Formats: sequence, structure tokens, C-alpha cells
Amino acid sequence: MRPAKKNVRQSVSLSAGVAAQIRGLAKARRLSANRVIVEMIESGMEADKRKEQAFFDLAERFRAAVDPDEVKRLGDEMGRMVFSG
Repeated sequence: MRPAKKNVRQSVSLSAGVAAQIRGLAKARRLSANRVIVEMIESGMEADKRKEQAFFDLAERFRAAVDPDEVKRLGDEMGRMVFSG
């Protein structure tokens, strides 16, 4: 039997504007502000993982490409991924 996931209490400081947006979302979705923050963090972490996987997939296609035009296009795309945030 797997042990239950342990919750860890963590304190964060939010700007007044962000806190107001969180409270508004929580009220609209009938959730606690804490739950909204947790969902947003989880969503952001998943997005980072997807972005990282997309980069590795693109790098693999870049390594496998033999056509010079394709190599340039994929290299440019990788550059945009790396340097545009």
C-alpha cells in the first residue's frame, strides 16, 4: 500500500494585484485561494515540462535532419525557443 502524499506548508508573498486576482478567481470558481494557487503552480510546472519535451523533440529532429534548408529552419526554431523565453 502506498503512503499518502504528504502536504508541506509553504509561505509565499504575492503582490496586492496578484492576490486580488487569486481571490477573484477563487470566488468565481468557488474554491479556496489556496486551491487556486496550488492549481496554478501545478499547471505552470506541467507547462514547463511540455515546453522542455518540445525542445528535446525539436533537438532530435535537428540532429536527424540532413537537408540544409531543414537544418537551418530547425536551428532557427531552436534559437527562438531558447532566446525568446
